[in-house]
Amino acid sequence: MKLLIVGAGSMGRWVADTLSAEVAFVDTESEAAEAAATAHGGRVVSTDTDERFDAVCLAVPISAVESAVAAYAPNADSAVFDVTGVMAGPLSTLREHAADRERASYHPLFAPENAPGNVAAVVDEGGPTLDAVDEAFAAAGNTVFETTAGEHDGAMKTVQSGAHAAVLAYALAAEDVREEFATPVSAALDDVVDTVTGGTPRVYAEIQETFDGASAVADAAARIADADGEAFERLYREAGRHETADPEDLGRNAGNDGGGDR
Repeated sequence: MKLLIVGAGSMGRWVADTLSAEVAFVDTESEAAEAAATAHGGRVVSTDTDERFDAVCLAVPISAVESAVAAYAPNADSAVFDVTGVMAGPLSTLREHAADRERASYHPLFAPENAPGNVAAVVDEGGPTLDAVDEAFAAAGNTVFETTAGEHDGAMKTVQSGAHAAVLAYALAAEDVREEFATPVSAALDDVVDTVTGGTPRVYAEIQETFDGASAVADAAARIADADGEAFERLYREAGRHETADPEDLGRNAGNDGGGDR
């Protein structure tokens, strides 16, 4: 496969590592593209390239994905897909600019250094090129699972925006205490804080801007802060009933909001 990866950051490099392809990188930061190409045995093409590729992968920030689809979908002969972390907008833009090609949105639900892991997938128009992408992701040890754009983007409000907001709020509210005072709960939270704050601030900012989960976390914290004894006990029991939902309970297959035949 001859593959153009748009975006030479960590996720673009993960794609280059994971797929068996003749890779070219394009990035607005030429030094990043050069470094990625050197590290992954690829090459660099100019941002205004008209070269054709079997597939184009968009591995750009969330805020740039729709314009990147419009700019680079014409370079793809067979397939266009993104790995940006949002699905509804990219899939809509893919239908507009790659209507006659295979198209999909993937979201690796992990930082590349923590691979392999789960990869959410909406294949809007399948075919042999994207079949090869799916197979390569799975062969690398990842679990590729089907979803819809609506289910995915709704889930990100909880598992990314809300989770990050809760962790960062704890870190901002916490006072420095001696290590000996750590409890199993606080020690676990401190480890999660290290994970969240060890990333790129702009990436986390874009997640908050795209998926508004912080407001619900703030509202829940206010309910806890305002609760008297009985009210707190009710909230405590309510929180204890939280569990991960079964996909069928969410009606994943009920709507047509960006999912297609695989």
